[in-house]
Amino acid sequence: MTDAQNATEVLRAHAENAYADELSALAAVDDRPRPPSWRLSPWAVTTYILGGTLANGARITPKYLGSERLVEIAVASLATDRALLLLGVPGTAKTWLGEHLAAAISGSSTLVVQGTAGTPEEALRYGWNYARLLADGPSRAAMVPGPVMRAMETGSLVRVEELTRIPSDVQDSLITILSEKTLPIPELNEEVQARKGFNVIATANNRDKGVNDLSSALRRRFNTVVLPLPDSIDQEVEIVTTRVRSLGESLELPADLAALSEIRRVVTVMRELRSGVTQDQRTTIKSPSATLSTAEAISVMTNGLSLAAHFGDGTVRAEDVAASLVGAVIKDPVQDRVIWQEYLETVVRNRPEWKDLYRACRDLESSN
Repeated sequence: MTDAQNATEVLRAHAENAYADELSALAAVDDRPRPPSWRLSPWAVTTYILGGTLANGARITPKYLGSERLVEIAVASLATDRALLLLGVPGTAKTWLGEHLAAAISGSSTLVVQGTAGTPEEALRYGWNYARLLADGPSRAAMVPGPVMRAMETGSLVRVEELTRIPSDVQDSLITILSEKTLPIPELNEEVQARKGFNVIATANNRDKGVNDLSSALRRRFNTVVLPLPDSIDQEVEIVTTRVRSLGESLELPADLAALSEIRRVVTVMRELRSGVTQDQRTTIKSPSATLSTAEAISVMTNGLSLAAHFGDGTVRAEDVAASLVGAVIKDPVQDRVIWQEYLETVVRNRPEWKDLYRACRDLESSN
């Protein structure tokens, strides 16, 4: 099965499969210097991330809508011997950007360590096939390399998601890997030395500060790039529209997204609640405990798209997004519900063009 066929068959194709045509088009015109083991030059990687039109007429769709300079800094960092840490609140496209960087640079985004409170040290180093270990003793054949070890051996990028969720003692096993570019294997009195092209892209949620803060020794091994929330409402609406349209096509949802009014309203609600002030700066409002990021807006609209496709006439309306919108805002059933009801009565109710949204949300409240 080809990459193109694979991308249409799976629920969510890896970036290198979903955008294989764009990566090939970039490689065909990319005559700039490439760091060792890179599939594309830093210029081509940045073009792949930010989008553009090539000299041969091929169009590259933007993968990340944000600061060009931040992307350039991230790419330049990966071309050095220092790892990259993408830091930001939930929903700022840290994982999305990391995946596409790995796809463009290494041709594969699948070497991933998912950080959780239970992530063991083996996930960052290696494990053992215990049947072979008991039968033959420690040997290379009995080892089970982790994603980091495989990336070191192949000169590829490896992604470590939610680094600050990983216990501190496990995090610090990265220090030797990042500073010495070696992975000691004391059981065999050997070591794995990283090939040129190896590097680490880590993500961390700064809302989790204090969970498992990085040690100063580990933090020094990273160049940190902070990904902000979108600057303007227009930019955020564009991001949500692009991602929802892409998800709708992937999920084969036959719903109409031509009218942007619902997306703009959802984005406006989330921007106002997280900033604590209305768009016109006239009314101060309380912020709920939820993050209300761009990712939440995408989720709300995707669910609305599904409701409109399967239980409506195919056009996304206020009643299609209301339930998911309320669910996104109210995470604390006591405190957040009071904040949401106050926002409905003081802001949404007083906007004549939002009467349908107000009515849909109130109907939900009365039915609960």
